[in-house]
Amino acid sequence: MCQELEDIADSLPAAVDALSCLSIAAKLLPALQRAHEYEEKVIFPAYEKLAASRGQTISTDRLRAEHISDECFAADLTGILLKIGHGGPVDQAETFGFMLRGFFDGLRRHVAFEDEHVVPAIRNKTLSNRNAVEGDSGLQQQHAGSG
Repeated sequence: MCQELEDIADSLPAAVDALSCLSIAAKLLPALQRAHEYEEKVIFPAYEKLAASRGQTISTDRLRAEHISDECFAADLTGILLKIGHGGPVDQAETFGFMLRGFFDGLRRHVAFEDEHVVPAIRNKTLSNRNAVEGDSGLQQQHAGSG
């Protein structure tokens, strides 16, 4: 989706594809809200639980605040994209381009942080738990076979 927004920004002011604007406008906010809901209900609690199990205190408050900001920003962009998609003029193309870039750059930074810090921590914990369970079951099978 970021690439689609970047393509729109690159095409401003004269070569904007109205259908692209309508397409991204239709999916931007709903996709963002679904991703944020998943992060807040699944990813962040797992990350916080992992940190607590290690005696660490972490906060996902900043990431949650970014979600609110991103959704407000996406709503603003959606309104402009719909207007352009329905044949409206591209008012202040330079400003709109900066808005688009500000949004997708921020979103990319948010995702990069999660990819670099949150997801690996959860993945490593999940793999170590899986290996521990498999190791335990292997030991149980060996023990059962020896008796």
